Amino acid sequence: MALNFPNKKTRITTTTERQIKQKSSSKTTNMAKANLGMDLEELINESNEYYLNNDFAVIHKKPTPVQIVKVEYPMRSKAVITEAYYKTPSTTDYNGIYKGRYIDFEAKENHNKTSFPLANIHPHQISHLEKIIKHGGIGFLIVYWSVYNEYYLLPFPVCKEYWDNSLKDGRKSIPYEVFKERAYLIKEGYLPRLNFLKTVDEVFLK
Repeated sequence: MALNFPNKKTRITTTTERQIKQKSSSKTTNMAKANLGMDLEELINESNEYYLNNDFAVIHKKPTPVQIVKVEYPMRSKAVITEAYYKTPSTTDYNGIYKGRYIDFEAKENHNKTSFPLANIHPHQISHLEKIIKHGGIGFLIVYWSVYNEYYLLPFPVCKEYWDNSLKDGRKSIPYEVFKERAYLIKEGYLPRLNFLKTVDEVFLK
């Protein structure tokens, strides 16, 4: 089946023993960075599994809707999807329950050095998170700055402030300095690998 992935990344690895030996030291030093920075979604999914297995929270990734384009029938009793593509999700990436509170958030990777482009967020996601906040839920973004290998929890009101300004011909991005000042660094760990619920405790549930 041909299933299209937007902006899918390819991992490049060395192919000779000499290259591997030359880079073994740096690989050991940067192992955590490589593992944690490779795929933010995988990190969050693993952390959610840890939370669930240890009865801390119930948080799941929302399924991404798929548009089926072509179906073939090689056998009369069997249908095979041969072409499909991912549709734009209607809400955000994750939602669940933690300490009696509903939480809902979007996860984004950012490869810029100085700012987070607001174009990475869709209008329907802003509208959805607005409703979550209005009805007493906890809404935020988790943004990974790959250049600095840093993970931040950005409260939705901060994102909304810059979003509204951008609609008034203001800046179309959120500066890195704003993340340093108004967002919250999520510390990396082992179990869970990305303990974002500890940051939720500190920011929303003091």
